[in-house]
Amino acid sequence: MEPADNGRLANLCGQYDENLKQIEKRLGVEIASRGNRFRIVGSTQPAETASRLLHHLFNATTSETITPEHVHLSLQDASLEELLADESQAEVPVTIRTRRAVIKARGANQQRYLKNILSHDINFGIGPAGTGKTYLAVACAVAALEEESVKRLILTRPAVEAGERLGFLPGDLAQKVDPYLRPLYDALFEMLGFDRVSKLMERNVIEVAPLAFMRGRTLNDSFIILDEAQNTTTEQIKMFLTRVGFGSTAVVTGDVTQIDLPRERPSGLKHVLEVLDGVEGISFTYFDARDVVRHPLVQRIVSAYEAHERRTRGPAGA
Repeated sequence: MEPADNGRLANLCGQYDENLKQIEKRLGVEIASRGNRFRIVGSTQPAETASRLLHHLFNATTSETITPEHVHLSLQDASLEELLADESQAEVPVTIRTRRAVIKARGANQQRYLKNILSHDINFGIGPAGTGKTYLAVACAVAALEEESVKRLILTRPAVEAGERLGFLPGDLAQKVDPYLRPLYDALFEMLGFDRVSKLMERNVIEVAPLAFMRGRTLNDSFIILDEAQNTTTEQIKMFLTRVGFGSTAVVTGDVTQIDLPRERPSGLKHVLEVLDGVEGISFTYFDARDVVRHPLVQRIVSAYEAHERRTRGPAGA
């Protein structure tokens, strides 16, 4: 690594070489370092991938502190197959620019998801928690509002609780469902700032509401996001999709493995994926455990659940 800067090299390796150990574990290689010289032992492609990743991270040490999270996200910037591919053939990442942040797609599925949202009127993002489905949808919505390609943002979720009851919460209906809309608020605050979001909500340019409030409306020139769609009924999701008017974009996100509806109520998201399969003008992006960009343990937890479901289902239960 050039230049042989001890501070930058220590930043790259991390405390007790934790960054190097993370790369070793993920790529199945061994990394030894002495000064600014690194020796990587492993199969050809993983070793070459580790080399490229180390150079990428070393370049970043000029302006950033390299943490295990930083290493994890760098590994997630593409699937392992893409990391192993020739970097010269890699696609330029899709980026979304908002007032306070530049959001970059991490991995092939996130790239496909953003491209679909930018080119389709109705989009579905299906996959486990931590894959960026909602966050990226909000980023696209904020960018569209700032570019004035839409006049307002509408963010909605079904008011279904994970094993709890809304009736025991204090306040009116809006106050009861507010905690369930918090992830949408958090993403908005990060991209626009608290004061600007508050002003836009006062003017109804941004509306965050439970799904029941969508009935009877036609939403033109809007960017509409339905989050946690696995908890909609078949009637609710049909109602939502038929609200979309001229000049609008809709994004539906959900995880069909985390349905909180009563057992006798089928998920509207599962149903609509079958009904709309092959319909022109609608995009579907499916995420899996490899796309998780949270703590590495989250990725392993999702993988373990997926493996358990496959074993439980068996070959005849699909």
